[in-house]
Amino acid sequence: MNNIVEKKIGNNIRRLREAAGFTQDYVAGHLQLMGCDITRSAVAKIEVGQRHLYPDEIILLRKILDVEYDEIFKL
Repeated sequence: MNNIVEKKIGNNIRRLREAAGFTQDYVAGHLQLMGCDITRSAVAKIEVGQRHLYPDEIILLRKILDVEYDEIFKL
């Protein structure tokens, strides 16, 4: 994926997470409870565009953040 796109998507996830009042630990913990093997550090890397998102992570992030896919992928 294009690095600029990854950074924009990561920034959207960070913004949505902060708007929901969640920490990276909270998001990582809920992803783990839902079956994703992910750490807080990985969430931080996603938010700055240093780590790719997997489809299952996107689906679960949408549920945790209670947002639409358009909000995550808004460029």
